[in-house]
Amino acid sequence: MGGLLSSLVGGETVATGNETEHSRVTKFSSSSRWQLHFNVMKDSNQLLVIDFYATWCGPCKFFEPAFIDMAVKFTDVDFVKLDVDKLPDVAKEFNVTAMPTFVLVKQGKEVDRIVGAKKDELEKKVIKHRTQ
Repeated sequence: MGGLLSSLVGGETVATGNETEHSRVTKFSSSSRWQLHFNVMKDSNQLLVIDFYATWCGPCKFFEPAFIDMAVKFTDVDFVKLDVDKLPDVAKEFNVTAMPTFVLVKQGKEVDRIVGAKKDELEKKVIKHRTQ
């Protein structure tokens, strides 16, 4: 649902490096497009994982391939990347003060959060919340 929805509301798909594999991670560079996506997700029981990142953040760049791999692995979860410099209002709304920050949301409510590039911890929380 996330990929189709993102194409409808104007999200940008992230390249995986493997041309035969369609990425399931969407980047938003417009607050209004992000808000449309988020509003639709509020009515869904699907887990939404938001990666708040910055282009200048080394750990964010290092973690991106792992985030893309998780999106490929967990096809029932919606993975989104939001650049805090392009969407400072959204970062403020979610009280993001460090990058990377991963916010897990279900039905419009935050269910968990990880600050820092902690792959194993993020994967455990995705597994935990995707089926609840």
